[in-house]
Amino acid sequence: MSLPLVVAITGASGAVYAVRLLEVLREAGVDVHLVISPSGAAVIKQELGVDIDLVRFRPDSLLPSAADSAADPKIAAVRHLAGVSTGDSSVLPVATKAPGEIIYHYHTNFMSPIASGSFLTRGMVVCPCSGSTMSGIAHGSSTNLVQRAADVHLKEHRRLVLVPRETPLSTIQLENMRIAAQAGAVVLPAMPGWYHGVKSLQDLIDFIVARILDQLEVPHTLMRRWGDSAST
Repeated sequence: MSLPLVVAITGASGAVYAVRLLEVLREAGVDVHLVISPSGAAVIKQELGVDIDLVRFRPDSLLPSAADSAADPKIAAVRHLAGVSTGDSSVLPVATKAPGEIIYHYHTNFMSPIASGSFLTRGMVVCPCSGSTMSGIAHGSSTNLVQRAADVHLKEHRRLVLVPRETPLSTIQLENMRIAAQAGAVVLPAMPGWYHGVKSLQDLIDFIVARILDQLEVPHTLMRRWGDSAST
């Protein structure tokens, strides 16, 4: 049985990275425990035009429809790698693995299972990671479920990926990143590369999502790797 991932969306610009990450994880058959901060919801509304109800959140209010995902060749490749198929597949007549489930947790619910180290996960991603969230994680504040879950992953020595996007950076922000990295987190700034045959904005988004997936050991073909001449 595959362990779930924790994904947190906080109030930094770059909500599109989080949405794409959730879509890919769902289609790869990975269960996700999701937390969205109030500032994260505000950024989603500002950047994507989606009004998030944090009390009665439904994943389909944020993610692309199954039909839209099915039309994406990159998603089709992810599903193939994960062994996820539909009943009408010409290759696999029956589903061998179901798409992942998204389980939502309110940002102040400290009774959530992800607030405890006894709840097993394969890792956590904070994407995007705001400066205040980075500071709270670096200094062990645990003032909300995002910070508490991150603290749990550090103390349990599980993979924790933090995706800041802000630029430029102050020495205070750099120091917070250093402390978090020294404590065991992977600081993965949203700095897309340009060497993988960029043709669209989606390619730049997928570069960052691909790097996150690499850290979590989730197979994918979202981008062409350095030295790989074959296009994805």
